[in-house]
Amino acid sequence: MHVGCTAASPTKDLHMLAAFSITPLGGASDSVGDAVARIVAVVRDSGLPNETTAMFTTVEGSPEEVFALLQRCIAEGERHAPRLSITAKFDHRPGHTGTLRSKVDRVERALIDGG
Repeated sequence: MHVGCTAASPTKDLHMLAAFSITPLGGASDSVGDAVARIVAVVRDSGLPNETTAMFTTVEGSPEEVFALLQRCIAEGERHAPRLSITAKFDHRPGHTGTLRSKVDRVERALIDGG
């Protein structure tokens, strides 16, 4: 299930996927939902293709766009907690675009075909 997918503004060289999780720690409450929602809003406002699931947010863009977005997300997280736990994974594949969708579509086709 894909939650929060958005279309991209035209971006010349989409060739990196980044899956990341930013968890605020040490705030006033054990609940982090509001702070996480504000971080996800930064992602969605970026215009980059993205999806948010229960554990990670994945974005697609050029390395410059992806790393700049991560910096903005970290800055937003710092506004809500004195400490952040950050996990990130990157798939850098020059020459390939639209992989946020195409990778999942290939797996779904394989499952339908008896993969």
